[in-house]
Amino acid sequence: MSETTGLRADCARCVGLCCVAPAFAASADFAQDKPAGRPCPQLRADSRCGIHDELRERGYPGCVVFDCFGAGQRVSQVTYPGRDWRDDPATAAGMFAAFAVARPLHELLWYLTEALTLTPGGPLRDQLRAARDATDALTAGTPEELTSVDVDAHRSRVNPLLSAASEAARAGTGGADRRGAMLLGANLRGTNLVGANLRGACLVGADLRGADLRRADVTGVDLRGADLRGANLSSTLFLHQSQLEAARGDRHTALPARLRHPGHWTGLTITPTRRPGTAGRGRLPRR
Repeated sequence: MSETTGLRADCARCVGLCCVAPAFAASADFAQDKPAGRPCPQLRADSRCGIHDELRERGYPGCVVFDCFGAGQRVSQVTYPGRDWRDDPATAAGMFAAFAVARPLHELLWYLTEALTLTPGGPLRDQLRAARDATDALTAGTPEELTSVDVDAHRSRVNPLLSAASEAARAGTGGADRRGAMLLGANLRGTNLVGANLRGACLVGADLRGADLRRADVTGVDLRGADLRGANLSSTLFLHQSQLEAARGDRHTALPARLRHPGHWTGLTITPTRRPGTAGRGRLPRR
């Protein structure tokens, strides 16, 4: 797989795997319980969601922010080409198990692809390329080979390379190291987060209005309900669309060219308090 488009969900080429394989519990993210392997009641016979345009309003924001990174069409079109769990029930368990492995592998492929864009040359780029090829090869195996992959072990081999790419991209920024920080509901309005290492941090409900997140690493950052209005994320590292879908923002939120302002941000505007590209000098709270 050489095109980044292959790492974007293409529901038209999938058989609704994300609506069947995973389990979810009634919560703020889902309107009801659904056990693993049972189709969501909103799933239509054509593998489309019957309330796709109203998911947030109908109590399913968790579906909006889910991203399979292209694993759904990979399993549907490559691992089980031309087969559908509805028409061939004997394949259902295998397809669902394959999807559970392919999804995290595709997420790793997405991160490795992003890391390659940050690494123009040298030995690290060669290592990243090799890791990406190896990960892609794992996703291309037979159903039996795919489900036998130890995803955690493979991730532990890949993560040091991703960290090295991040460190190189953030070099010279003096950004704070807040890996895994618990910043639930934190007031970070106008904070200078340029080059910060926020890998795995929890920023649920955080106030990031007007914050400067250029060259900050947001790998695995939970941005559910975070307020990004007026924030500068124009060069934020490893930021993906599903993180934005989980957050709030407005037309003043600066994003990388490859990402889009989510539709639910429409109408959320604030008056900028500073010129674009500048930020306050607040500091991250200490743990």
